[in-house]
Amino acid sequence: MTGSPSIVFCAPAAARPEPWIGELSSLMPDARIEVWSEDARAADYAIVWTPPDAFYASQPKLKAVFNLGAGVDGLLRSTALPAGLPLIRLEDAGMAPLMVEYVLHAVLRHVRAFDRMETDRRERRWAPRWPSDRALHPIGIMGSGALGRPVAEALVAHGFPVSLWSRSVKEVDGARSYPGLETLPAFLAATRVLVCLLPLTAETEDIIDRQALDRLMPDAYVINVARGRHLVADDLLDAIRDGKVAGATLDVFREEPLPSAHPFWDEPRITITPHCSAMTQRSATLRQIADKIARLERDEPVSGIVDRQRGY
Repeated sequence: MTGSPSIVFCAPAAARPEPWIGELSSLMPDARIEVWSEDARAADYAIVWTPPDAFYASQPKLKAVFNLGAGVDGLLRSTALPAGLPLIRLEDAGMAPLMVEYVLHAVLRHVRAFDRMETDRRERRWAPRWPSDRALHPIGIMGSGALGRPVAEALVAHGFPVSLWSRSVKEVDGARSYPGLETLPAFLAATRVLVCLLPLTAETEDIIDRQALDRLMPDAYVINVARGRHLVADDLLDAIRDGKVAGATLDVFREEPLPSAHPFWDEPRITITPHCSAMTQRSATLRQIADKIARLERDEPVSGIVDRQRGY
């Protein structure tokens, strides 16, 4: 590192800042690191999660902003984010194994009928359910980035037919690639279990609507671990009640925490988890950020810079 960078940490919606500051200080002993307040000193770099708009006005010298997550849609919605300021997202940082575990569990729970056996247990019903041929449950994954790719590889390894839908061709051994918006209808028609791992952009908001759900194979199942705004809630509920969709596992919602009066709670065929499918891993995250700051200080390129036009 050529100098002694200064860093400001602003994550009011995250956990206590002290463990983050302490661990980052051990990785970067020469850096000046402080928690943001309105009278905080101007810093070279910022590490943020849902910062208030006042944050940017108080930090006029920033060289780059690091987001404590893979999704940056919340930051991009802020009108206070200065134009031209590099925004850098996390790339995996320990989240991929957690996401693989979550999606694999949700898929197997549905395909092996463990969810229905849970209902049988509550109703004191003895009803053996034989395993279904996995070839009958082709899985379509929307998004094939740092999280989508390892999920696809794990599902292929478990014997499922897997398709990937993304902006461009993605090569994953054993999986079929559907690139571009024009292939979306064919991708959906070849899918019985739909997994959403897309970034949230203007193009992908509300992408799982009734038209998309109707294009899925019969008795479809939906797993959303991306953003709540990808899914049209009323359309999913209608599709489940109409029998088009067998059920869903949802980890993300338009409003979080999910309000107690939301109809999702009353639909037994929807499994709800509190946005915990792949939570940020502190040590891996800070090692990644420290390495990228060191590279920036040496005027070296870094990966993960957000393309604001694309939204990720």
